[in-house]
Parts: sequence; C-alpha cells; structure tokens
Amino acid sequence: MIEYLTEYGVFLLKTITIVVAIIIILGMIFNAAERQKEKKGELHIHNLSEDLKDIQQRMQFAMLSPKARKQAEKAAKKEKPKDNDSQRVFVIDFKGSMDAKETESLRREVTAVLAVANPKEDKVVVRLESPGGVVHGYGLAAAQLKRLRDAEIHLTVAVDKVAASGGYMMACIADRIVAAPFAVLGSIGVLAQLPNFHRWLKSHDIDFEQLTAGEFKRTLTVFGENTEQGRKKFQQDLEDVHGLFKNFVQEHRQSLDIDAVATGEIWYGTPALEKGLIDEISTSDDLLLALNKEARLFKVEYKEKLKLANKLAHGAQTTIDRLLMKWFERFSFWRY
Repeated sequence: MIEYLTEYGVFLLKTITIVVAIIIILGMIFNAAERQKEKKGELHIHNLSEDLKDIQQRMQFAMLSPKARKQAEKAAKKEKPKDNDSQRVFVIDFKGSMDAKETESLRREVTAVLAVANPKEDKVVVRLESPGGVVHGYGLAAAQLKRLRDAEIHLTVAVDKVAASGGYMMACIADRIVAAPFAVLGSIGVLAQLPNFHRWLKSHDIDFEQLTAGEFKRTLTVFGENTEQGRKKFQQDLEDVHGLFKNFVQEHRQSLDIDAVATGEIWYGTPALEKGLIDEISTSDDLLLALNKEARLFKVEYKEKLKLANKLAHGAQTTIDRLLMKWFERFSFWRY
C-alpha cells in the first residue's frame, strides 16, 4: 500500500510539473505574439445614483399590490431625472497591493476626473483599502490624490477595512477621512527585513563576493557578511524614511500629535477617531447614501486589457493569494 502511494505521489508530481511547464510555454508564446501590441485600457463611467434609485424603486414596488405597482411604475417613467447641473461626486476605488501597481489605474482615473470636475463644486470619494507596501509606490499613489487637493476638489477617503502604513499615507491627503468602526488605521512606521545566508554558505565552503563603489552602496545583504557599521547605516536610512513619513502626515493633518501616533501602532475605527487619525465613523455605504441626496454619484474606473499570458499569471496569483489568506485566517490569533 505504501509503495503504491509513493508511486502515485511521484506520478502526480510529474503530471503537475508537465502541466505547469505547458502553461509557462503557452504564456511565453502568447506574450511574444502580443509584445508588439500597445497595451490599452478603457475608462468606465458608471452612474451609481441610477443604481441606488433602481434599488429603492424595486423595494418600494415589491411592497405594493399589483394594481398599485403598475400605477407606481407608470409614474416613475414620467418622473424627470435630476438636474444635469447638480453637484457631482466622483467615486474611485483603490485596493492596493504590496507593490502599489494599482497606481497606474489611479493616475488615469484622477486625470479623467480633473478633466471634467468643477473646483469647489464637485467632490471625489476614494474608497481605500490597503495595508501598505513599498515606499516609492505608495509615495506616488499619495501624490495622485494630492493632485485633487491641489486642484481644490474636495476629497473624502472612506476606509471600510484597512488603511495602514502606505495606505494611511494616501488617506491623510484627504480633506476628510471616514472609517468603519473596526477599520484598521495608522501603522505610521517603516519596516525592512531580509534573511542572511552567510553562515550557511561559510559552513559549506561557498565563497560569496560582492564588489561595490561607494562606502554605503550596500549595507545589509542576503549572502554577504553583515557588519555593525552596515547595520547602523541601514537603521539610519529607516529612521530617515520614517521622518519623511511623519512630516508628510503632519503636513496634511496638522492637528495630530504626530509623536503619539507615529509609533508604528495600528488603531481601530473608534480609537483612531479619538487619536485624530480620522474625522468620522461611517461605512462608505452610508457616506454615499448621504451624498446621493444632494448630488449625482459617478464611479470612475480604468480597466487595463490584460494579455492572455498576464491573465494566466493573474489567475494563478489570485489563487495563491486566496490560499494564503485562508491559511492566515485559519491560524490567525486575533479572532472573534
């Protein structure tokens, strides 16, 4: 029985290897075939006010008798739409990954809004979800939102789940931050970590050579022998970036006690309100419902057309992310 299971396991591994190899080869072929084609995307504008109106009418009609429903439906068809000159609210979704690759779509969405928005009249709501990531990526993402502030367009950031670290760097740009009661905010700090295999290489008589020009071209490395001087310089670099982060947040939220909140800690919605990290406790749903009473809501979304190879890679990455998230949720200590 054991021998059979072993043979079956070997066969299964071989099969998986062959399938993966075929997918990679197909991806390379399609990628090469489409490499010369310009990567294009599409800008989608969706009327959220019409969606909300449709939901409201469906609920109202469902509770009427058949006769009353027909009368109400006829009256609804004759109803005049909202004045085209009424205030507009443009809604943008940003769900950030570690490398902030979503910034490319964000910059196009912001550019589209700036092309039509009326300063001091129209508003923008960004539904933000991000635990942060690379410094330069989120620095650019925050700069995209600052374009709206510089154009004097009122910006509200709504956080339903998390806006931490680089995510909070983006959020603090807003004129107003609203967050759900248990949304995660803060984490105003900087993190860097890397393994070091020097002792393992040395124990196996493997030499590693790295040549640099400039005293601090490299400080800590993965394979070389790290020095105390290199560690101090690396730590100083982290402190410098943290200082930039603190100054950036302080500039946009001047009422904050920055030294009290820039400790790398996170706070949930209500404590975050007490600390001054946000301005109001609310879900993005309630925020949009309130705004819809006085304005027309439009969702602005830029979607890139993915090549087949990229679609395969994206599908594989999504599957891996879901598996990792399930594993994390299963073993996570913090639970209700």
